[in-house]
Amino acid sequence: MSDSQSGATKRTSRRSGGRSANRRGSGPAIRQLKWQIPVNGDAPTEPFDADQVHAVHDAAMRILEEIGIEFLNQEARNILKEAGCETSKDGTNVRMDRALVMEKLALAPSSFTMTPRNLERAVPIGGRNMVFVNVSSPPNCSDIDRGRRVGDRESYRDFLKMVQYFNCIHMAGGYPVEPMDLHPSTRHLDCLYDKLVMTDKVAHAYSLGSERVEDVMEMVRLAGGLTHEEFESAPRMYTNINSSSPLKHDWPMLDGAMRLARRGQPVFVTPFTLAGAMAPVTLAGAIAQFVAEGLSAIVLLQCVRPGAPCVLGSFTSNVDMRTGAPAFGTPEYLRATQISGQMARFYGLPLRASNACAANCPDAQAAWESAFSLWAVVSAGVNVVYHAAGWLEGGLCASYEKFVMDCETLQQMIAYMKPVSATGDDIALDVIQEVGSQGHFLGCDHTRARYEHAFYEPFVSDWSNFENWEERGAIDTPRRSNALWKKIMKEYETPPMLDADREALADFVERRKQEGGAPTDF
Repeated sequence: MSDSQSGATKRTSRRSGGRSANRRGSGPAIRQLKWQIPVNGDAPTEPFDADQVHAVHDAAMRILEEIGIEFLNQEARNILKEAGCETSKDGTNVRMDRALVMEKLALAPSSFTMTPRNLERAVPIGGRNMVFVNVSSPPNCSDIDRGRRVGDRESYRDFLKMVQYFNCIHMAGGYPVEPMDLHPSTRHLDCLYDKLVMTDKVAHAYSLGSERVEDVMEMVRLAGGLTHEEFESAPRMYTNINSSSPLKHDWPMLDGAMRLARRGQPVFVTPFTLAGAMAPVTLAGAIAQFVAEGLSAIVLLQCVRPGAPCVLGSFTSNVDMRTGAPAFGTPEYLRATQISGQMARFYGLPLRASNACAANCPDAQAAWESAFSLWAVVSAGVNVVYHAAGWLEGGLCASYEKFVMDCETLQQMIAYMKPVSATGDDIALDVIQEVGSQGHFLGCDHTRARYEHAFYEPFVSDWSNFENWEERGAIDTPRRSNALWKKIMKEYETPPMLDADREALADFVERRKQEGGAPTDF
């Protein structure tokens, strides 16, 4: 039994929250898949041969050795200099030898498990596992009834309800919409309180200043009823940092990443390399740059704490060369993600990528670009899929209806990844012989014994014929999704939480608010 499990067993405070919807006797809004961690058993698609992989690797190493990465954090530069990197005397440039890079990367685990306050919601990262995370950080949200609007706390909480409700969402990532009505100095306190109370899944911390990161780590610890030793004994939460492409890591991201690494908490390092804008217009060049930027930060974190869990994040897509606008769900994004999978496996690191689209509403474009993005992550062997549900407008808007539509697609991907059995009973030669050429299989015992669970059953798709569909109001997919998210709001259940933990969390939030929270410029 782990420290966290033993600690949870010893604590006997009353739990609050839980099965209110079932007590009301309401039926489920949807028939969803049970909680499970998908395992992608398919061989990944690998567009590059071994020589091409080594060519990209060599280019990334040359970037690190000859060009260098700007580290806008003095502490990070000092750590890297002590480890043997070459730092510029009067600037921020850091160069690192490929032998040092490979030595440090070998320390990073190829897989690890993050365990939130609900031990049953633990998520394994790496290997063949694939986990899905909600849309994160858009400043706006939209739904059919109220239209597009600036995010607020009420909408933030609505999305948290869907994050908790859907079993195909495995982690509570960044804010599913930014609650702009909360002051930036204390926003993280209110947001993480809501997230830790309204969900029981692995939580994320933004690396946006020392105080915020330290506050969130303490809140995760308190919500789980953990001692400091228990918190640091295993991954409990995570952060994601982005490089400022091209070839730069900024101060707050590095500061937050180092703080988490020191306490054994995972860091996802995700360069945002748009080919033709922040990276070379060629995919191979953009990928070489993304690899160099990502690996440089992971090297730093291994210097801070050898063995610190890290994930290499790929966000390489292209821009519209006519306008400069980001494009997602493109053939280039698909190929870049697949090649990123090859590079992550080359270095023995878990990989993060995204379900992204550039559509402005939950229409056919949104569906096909997201489907293309999801096929990219599945075929690439990605381990963590960011923005898996709800993303619109290239990340500027979170859509209620798109969240539901994406969860339908995620469930179908999970069903697709289910292993196919081929026993004698599955092949069913005796049944084929029994039916012969004159009968049908609908009424035979073999079908009757299996029909309820034989195939995936969608909750958004409408498979009725045109006349029946028209008679029921000719309701299209976004409007069906609109009705479903409203039912989910009513059916949502606050997950159980020990009263003592909730009170400790609330007391901490109140104290930090009285102290002013995190400093801001306004």
